[in-house]
Amino acid sequence: MKLRPWLSATCSSRTSTVSVPQPQPTYQKRRVVSDASSSSDNHGSSSSSDTCSTSLHSNLSLQTLPSVPSLQKLISQLDAPTLSVSHLCFTTLTPSLSSLQITCLAVHHNRLYTASGHEINFYDLSDFSHLDSFNAHDASSGSVKSVSFSDSKVFTAHQDCKIKVWEIIPGKRHKLLAMLPTVNDRLLRFALPKNYVTIRRHVKRLWIQHADAVTGIAVNDGLVYSVSWDKSLKIWRDSSLRCVESVKAHEDAVSAVAVAKDGTIYTGSADRRIRVWAKPQDGKYHVLVATLEKHKSAVNALALNDDGSVLFSGACDRSILVWEREDSANHMAVTGALRGHGKAILCLFNVGDLLLSGSADWTVRMWRRGEDGTYCCLGVLEGHVKPVKAVVAVTGESGGDGDGVVKVVSGSLDGVVKVWHVSVSEAMKERKML
Repeated sequence: MKLRPWLSATCSSRTSTVSVPQPQPTYQKRRVVSDASSSSDNHGSSSSSDTCSTSLHSNLSLQTLPSVPSLQKLISQLDAPTLSVSHLCFTTLTPSLSSLQITCLAVHHNRLYTASGHEINFYDLSDFSHLDSFNAHDASSGSVKSVSFSDSKVFTAHQDCKIKVWEIIPGKRHKLLAMLPTVNDRLLRFALPKNYVTIRRHVKRLWIQHADAVTGIAVNDGLVYSVSWDKSLKIWRDSSLRCVESVKAHEDAVSAVAVAKDGTIYTGSADRRIRVWAKPQDGKYHVLVATLEKHKSAVNALALNDDGSVLFSGACDRSILVWEREDSANHMAVTGALRGHGKAILCLFNVGDLLLSGSADWTVRMWRRGEDGTYCCLGVLEGHVKPVKAVVAVTGESGGDGDGVVKVVSGSLDGVVKVWHVSVSEAMKERKML
């Protein structure tokens, strides 16, 4: 695997980079060490030229959204901590349908779900042994766009406008429980004309049905939220699997949904907008409370931090925008942008103070939030040969190997899933000088 020393370009003004390749039959390991107290005399000419040629200041993404300030910070030599970051691609997972693209990844209870076209594979995160495959015989459902979880149920969103509900049965197998909308839900509504909506000229459907590919799904507090290319947001009750609400959310296809713990809903669309939805205290239905407009092209991905106070959005304009909740309002305001990717942002994932972004430039970037709200690009994971469509991560408690170690899993349109070990350790400069 090839690794650029991006930490040196973003986290300190003077760095020392040491590359130690390990001759293994299936992978290479490179270790990047950033030491703000060291000189750069040991840098070879190739390392220096690589750092300069890939500098954030020369990246094409700086040309987008010039009115939004960058949140990357060049830490001064006086107050910079010493960061040691190592990246290792230690295994590659190739699904049985390797000719199909990886369309989504998800983690749940130390298990990894990978969607390869219409097939979903299920792995143990501790050793990445293959446990199960399901939906392999239903090619007509199209590609799997999203996977989410509620207790023992798994919800999958599909290209054919359907949402499938799976039950995990003994033996770690998956059994199809229902498809949304359910037959009972349709029977309750089909007789009344008021339950139909016009989706195009001379074509009507029940309002509980998606009319185009379901692109995102999220679960929170007993409710299931789905978005679609049909421009709608639908809300389902987890217990009864009934659709309880449908909203025309955008003027173009909806590509992403994220739900905070307090029930606030964020939807991202090809209309370049992010919309915020909430249910009034005494209200029955969700209402639009804010429209976030800063992106200059289609919004592809959304992610929230752990407490829902920070929203990240990625778009075709190559920038990741960071939104934070304003004290004076019940919605987000943009605070800055994270730049560095050369092409569209396709996926985002947040765990702790670490943000992962996958792009059509074939790379995964790792961003770390500082106490002052600025961000540092810890590294760039390279190895895929097509756009990175999905990325997830788990920390030591739920799949990592210990303190400071994160397992990062990336899936690409090249049909391959790569598993990376990322280790980040930190020590103050004074300790380094002892």
